[in-house]
Amino acid sequence: MSRSELSLSEHLADSIVEIIRTERLVPGDALASSRDLARRFDVTTPTVREALRRLEATGVVEFRHGSGTYVGPGSERRLLANPHLPRGSRESVLELVEARLVLEPAVAAAAARTRVPEAVSELEAASANALHPPRESLRQSVHFHVALAAASGNALLREAVEALLQVRAREQVEIRHRYNDRARDHAEHVEIYEAVRDGDAEAAERLTREHLGFIREAVLTADFPDVEDADPDGSATGTDR
Repeated sequence: MSRSELSLSEHLADSIVEIIRTERLVPGDALASSRDLARRFDVTTPTVREALRRLEATGVVEFRHGSGTYVGPGSERRLLANPHLPRGSRESVLELVEARLVLEPAVAAAAARTRVPEAVSELEAASANALHPPRESLRQSVHFHVALAAASGNALLREAVEALLQVRAREQVEIRHRYNDRARDHAEHVEIYEAVRDGDAEAAERLTREHLGFIREAVLTADFPDVEDADPDGSATGTDR
């Protein structure tokens, strides 16, 4: 593809995003066909398809075979995971835990101060996720720590935590393998939830830091095989640590 074609497809992708915004389309809504978009913007159909492929890579649109193109969940995100990162390693699992230790205790404190009612209710429900293995967890269930961030009322914080967990989904599988005491995990989540519910920001921050600190110790002390052996079907949604 030439530089001019590349520039055109990038510009067209921006224009399609603008259509989504101005027409107030939401995830699951159908987009116009490639032919209709080509006529609308006076470009070729292959150029439209290239633009749509760009948007698909970040989840702004999704293709459904035999049905068409639809608005994807990425259309509402401001932080997106990179789907092309290399496989994880022991060091990358620890890196994830360390990043979460920096971010999530402060997020928990903010959640306890704000306590968005609907999000607090969702947090209570999500605290039970730890009791179920990944295969039994509903893929649409909200990750406890994402629900915790949502209770802060800050959409960008929620997206930041969700993106961090999604971009390191393989490492999340490893975390579950290493910190596999579901009863303990559940009890710690319940304590965090109760601190948020009660508006105790200091306790919420401390309990979240302790919870992630326990996870860090479990990873450090575990007999750790190559991360490449982890379950390739795992996802951030099903590994609720």
